[in-house]
Amino acid sequence: MRASFVLLLWLIPSLLFSQKQNATISGIVLGINEEPLAGVSVTVLGKMSGMTTSDSGSFTLRVPSEKALALTFSYTGYQEVQRNFFLSPEENEYITIHLQPSGKILESVTITDQRERRENGLVKINPKNALLLPGPTGGVEGIIKTFTGSNNELTSQYSVRGGNYDENLVYINDIEIFRPYLVSNAQQEGLSLINPELARSVSFQSGGFQAKYGDKISSVLDIQYKKPASRGGMAYVGLLEQGFSLEGSSRNGRFTSIVGIRNKSNRNLLSSQPTAGSYIPSSSDAQAFLTGKISSKWQVELLGIYSSSRFSFYPEFVRKSASVFTPLYSVNLGLDIYFEGSEKDRYTTGLGALTFVHTPNSRLRLKWIFSHFRDFEKEHFDIGGAYLFGERDYDASSSTFGEIINPLGAGYYQQYGRNKLDIKVWSAAHRGNWNSGKNELQWGLNADVTGISDRLLQWEYRDSAGYSLPYTPGSLALYQSQTTTGELSVQRYSGFLQDQIRLGGEKSDIRMNAGFRFNYNNLNKEWLISPRVSMSWAPQGKRDIILRAAAGIYDQPPFYRELRDYNGQLNTNIKAQRSFQVVAGADMAFNKREKPLRFTSELYYKKISSLNPYDIDNVKIRYLGTNNAKGYVMGADFRIFAQLLKDAESWFSFGFMQARENLDDDRYFRYLNAAGEVIGPETPDKIITDSQRVDIGWLRRPSDRRFTMGLFLQDYLATNKNFRVNLNILYGSNMSYNIPGSVKYRNALIIDPYIRVDIGFSALLLDEKSLRRSHSPFRGLENLWLSLEVFNLINRANIISYQLISDYAGNSFAIPNRLTPRLLNLKLAARF
Repeated sequence: MRASFVLLLWLIPSLLFSQKQNATISGIVLGINEEPLAGVSVTVLGKMSGMTTSDSGSFTLRVPSEKALALTFSYTGYQEVQRNFFLSPEENEYITIHLQPSGKILESVTITDQRERRENGLVKINPKNALLLPGPTGGVEGIIKTFTGSNNELTSQYSVRGGNYDENLVYINDIEIFRPYLVSNAQQEGLSLINPELARSVSFQSGGFQAKYGDKISSVLDIQYKKPASRGGMAYVGLLEQGFSLEGSSRNGRFTSIVGIRNKSNRNLLSSQPTAGSYIPSSSDAQAFLTGKISSKWQVELLGIYSSSRFSFYPEFVRKSASVFTPLYSVNLGLDIYFEGSEKDRYTTGLGALTFVHTPNSRLRLKWIFSHFRDFEKEHFDIGGAYLFGERDYDASSSTFGEIINPLGAGYYQQYGRNKLDIKVWSAAHRGNWNSGKNELQWGLNADVTGISDRLLQWEYRDSAGYSLPYTPGSLALYQSQTTTGELSVQRYSGFLQDQIRLGGEKSDIRMNAGFRFNYNNLNKEWLISPRVSMSWAPQGKRDIILRAAAGIYDQPPFYRELRDYNGQLNTNIKAQRSFQVVAGADMAFNKREKPLRFTSELYYKKISSLNPYDIDNVKIRYLGTNNAKGYVMGADFRIFAQLLKDAESWFSFGFMQARENLDDDRYFRYLNAAGEVIGPETPDKIITDSQRVDIGWLRRPSDRRFTMGLFLQDYLATNKNFRVNLNILYGSNMSYNIPGSVKYRNALIIDPYIRVDIGFSALLLDEKSLRRSHSPFRGLENLWLSLEVFNLINRANIISYQLISDYAGNSFAIPNRLTPRLLNLKLAARF
């Protein structure tokens, strides 16, 4: 009894004291434009009691301390927000709540945008997916590769429907941008000029594009940077790349700004390359987009981009291997090279653009754009290599395991270069848009002045068993040498006029876009007129389907690289490559069980005349410098876009293609002896009595792939959306590889199919619902993600090119150059 009484005396004060140990939560509730929201319901989860915010959007609520609880904020037309708390006695917590419009309102806005479905080959890319895509390059170009295919994970270049990268248009805010031209190896590449974190919209069109886009024959990538409505930003840190962006808007919305800084170093990635040595790559850029409203009808925009990339390389040695199979024998060949010397490259790109936008009324919009682009590149390399070539021992039990045991060739080579390129482009442009309802008239004029200063000084020396190649008795000859300089000033004038007309009646929706482009430059004094027309038809019925077709002329005047031939000489008489293109396709939409699904299919045919043939070695494009060929490309693309889970976009793309070319002078002669046997000029002791002319005919283009496939899949746990996986799979069938500078041996080699699997795992460490007190260092963060990426999951040794080696008997062997093995990457991203 006494013990019970003592216990009661101890509990009563404790209970009375605990009732006074409460905490306070106060704060403010804001809308999407930072405006205070009055009348927002604030309640404790699981309780009926609560309060509403005042006219200033503020609230104050007393809650129990040392107890887990949650507050819910609800308001008509807005998404409900929940915040969790565990407060100490008498703690004062101040919070700021941002409410977003409800999802149903946002979805209705998205459904009304049908441009992606009506235009041929158009894909609208969500910039957020560019940050989720696992892969060494990632970014917007990484997503494009899932639609077009790829053969090199180290480059942001891409090939579209049988063309090379030079055939693609890239715009940022209606301003055409370029990339460095002297890059020959993807290891030298730095950051893409496109910062996805700054992008508002990204549109990619693989063919059949309208007259408003410029003069290239393959594709258009159109990026528009955003005008933020509120303050925010993002920062991320990874083993390969780091970045920071900040955006904001003035209270009255008259001034907006968004800036981004990035840095990238592929040192960890390149250290796994077959060639051992010291890699010192670095790339960084800074971008800014500012807007200001001068008045209700005038607006000014300023875009600035500066990018700098450096690549230093001190090679040491490399061991390459290849298997050769013949009817008589099979052998595992090896090539060991020991290097000396170094390579030091620098690429600097800058863009500045000032835009004035005038909107006299709701139907008319006028733009004047003044821009300056500069690309400055320097390449310095002097690398020598002593090599031993022969059969490699792969017997693990042998004392010579991994070594070359049967030498077939030995020698030395040296590559030297001192190259410099300076390109400056001044541009003035006007754009106009007038919308009358059924008609949308667009027009534009461009005047560009391009200055090119070029110095090409490079040579290669080869020595095989004491003999200089090519062998010339009594003299020392270089294997190849290019020594040229050039100064060009080119004036270009272009423009377009197009009209989009809405036709059809109540039972069908037909839209037609018709227009033309013109282009002239004073370099080759060539006038080009390019008419283009496209149509789409949405028949009324039970199925949501849109049929579309397009046809037109697409020209590509030479810019810089097309002017140089194999010897480095400039040919200013090169004419534009011309193509006639026809595209037809269909777009079907399904909405089954609230999981939207789209299926698109497209057939295309391109007939190309005045073709300027080229070879590709890694990422280096070398033109023959003549319009001595014709070609064609035909194929089909099929794509499926789906949301297997809410807020998780996925797609699958499959393509079939055939790209062929026929050179006018691709012929050679076979020599016969008296017995009718084929002999060659390498056997002068035999009497040549006759010859046969051999015409090569139609050949595969260097970018020809019969099949391509791309898959991007997003998924998350059914019980927790905070744990996600992103999967990227690429497949491309084999490609042809031309022996450099050879007519007889074009298509002589085959590059094996490219297969690539990259996967990324992400965990949400911190979000808006996480437990964060007023003194928490993470109070200002909206969310925090940690990602682990596995590059080349299947560890496939993809081939990018070949190195040709001759043995003692003069026979040539092709040793493959391979790409990156499996590699891990870790990335932490925070949004605030």
